[in-house]
Amino acid sequence: MTPPGALQTALGKLLGDARLSATALPGTDLQLWLIDAANMDRAFNPEETRRILEEPPYWCFCWASGLVLARWLAAHPEWVRSKRVLDFGAGSGVAAIAAAKAGALGVVACDLDPLALDACRANAELNGVSLSYSADFFAEADRFDLILVADVLYDRANLPLLDQFLSRGREALVADSRVRDFRHPLYRQLAMHEASTWPDLAEPAEFRHVSLYHARRG
Repeated sequence: MTPPGALQTALGKLLGDARLSATALPGTDLQLWLIDAANMDRAFNPEETRRILEEPPYWCFCWASGLVLARWLAAHPEWVRSKRVLDFGAGSGVAAIAAAKAGALGVVACDLDPLALDACRANAELNGVSLSYSADFFAEADRFDLILVADVLYDRANLPLLDQFLSRGREALVADSRVRDFRHPLYRQLAMHEASTWPDLAEPAEFRHVSLYHARRG
């Protein structure tokens, strides 16, 4: 298959030899356009490193928390079946796509990054599902049954969003591998699963332990 042109061009500007590949995700029936694992086998030069840090292409990886959330929804479709769902910080769209495949009534992939939304569109087409798209969570009405969140709390400045999720949805389901002292009166831990980012970035073992948290608006 031919990679989506705009996404391939954007990735090429960061890493000249990098290619997108339609990649099967382990433990799922999903495929995503991800950076080819072979491109991760070499060291990046200083200029490439600078570009990646300034414009990180989150959308061309399936991060561990997103993979766990996708697997959870496939195993527990009742969480999204016939519900209105928003995937916050959608990135590649893996959680949004998993929700759509599990029978959600409608799914919005929400991300500030236009390239991430392009990736969501391409990945939705790759998996044969239909999504809606939003670039501004706070412009959305309070109309969702469930807010999905994966790999957003890597920056502790984002912790106040835990309250904001419940301003737009009746419930929130959060997958996270970074916050070890997760404390919030409305959220309870549902489970912990192991997964790695795909393609594998050889992250520390601690980041392979993904917790799922659930909150319901009072």
